[in-house]
Amino acid sequence: MPYAIMRFEKRKGGPATAIEKHHERTKEHYGSNPDIDRERSHLNYHLVQPQLQYYGEIQNRIEKAQKENPKLKVRKDSVKFIDTIITATPEFLAGLPEDRVRFYFEHALEFLKREIGEENIFSAVVHMDEHNPHMHICFVPLTKDKRLSAKDVMGGRDKLVEWQDKFHDHMSAEFPELERGQAAAATKRKHIPTWLYKQAQRLTDEMTEIRNEIENIGTFNAGKQKEKVLKLLMDWYPRINAFESKLKPYDEQLKILRENESAFRFETERAQWALQKERQEGQSLIYELREYQDFISSIPPELSEELKQRYAQQQQRGAEEMQRME
Repeated sequence: MPYAIMRFEKRKGGPATAIEKHHERTKEHYGSNPDIDRERSHLNYHLVQPQLQYYGEIQNRIEKAQKENPKLKVRKDSVKFIDTIITATPEFLAGLPEDRVRFYFEHALEFLKREIGEENIFSAVVHMDEHNPHMHICFVPLTKDKRLSAKDVMGGRDKLVEWQDKFHDHMSAEFPELERGQAAAATKRKHIPTWLYKQAQRLTDEMTEIRNEIENIGTFNAGKQKEKVLKLLMDWYPRINAFESKLKPYDEQLKILRENESAFRFETERAQWALQKERQEGQSLIYELREYQDFISSIPPELSEELKQRYAQQQQRGAEEMQRME
């Protein structure tokens, strides 16, 4: 039975760079997603083309809203954009001619334009280079009175059911063969503890601080500022390695959460809500880990080499201390 599929994932802004690299295909290789066939990436297309980098698109809309509503407050933990995935069961899309596949995504985009406001959408890109065609739509959750509120825009559990009902009604008007999904709970899932998400948020905040300090290195403060950055990195870098190790026991769960996205169908709406929340949180861990790795790769060579040397010395001192204690 064919189903239209729509899923929302809330983002706090930190993973915007990593998400942009995936959506816009700015990397040469995607080892973390073997489903991407780079020889088919030229078949991808935009229905909404971003004019700036994702972070700039988000900030522009928030700043414009603040001019209209000076009371708009942006907290550190505010959801700054929603990453929406639109697709359908693979056999349904595989049976459509190319022009109908495009129309499917165009029609889905019209639904979101109507529901959340065309002006809030900054990117809509269709990926034809993965196993199942799908569209990523990114938008800033601004209310009509210019408040940044994912809660008010997206709603809670009851609103999610309403979203899915309205989306089905919209899509089935043009594709009457689509059915309203009930669904199948994903089983054998290992719960990912809340403290891991909180630790990821702290690490992301610290990464942002370090990135800003690196940008502040100049001709007249080079020595002092580099030392400040290295001190911050020496505290942050070992905890990134530890964080990655702590994720290892949940590799299978994270794999389940990110692969074959379109195949999940749920027994109850409550199960749908629970799994969507879990997938959203699991995906945020994946994106944040990628962003940490990208940031480490972007550290200027002279700082990177010094960091590696100091870290190796620290590890050696730790090993020697352990030997003395034995």
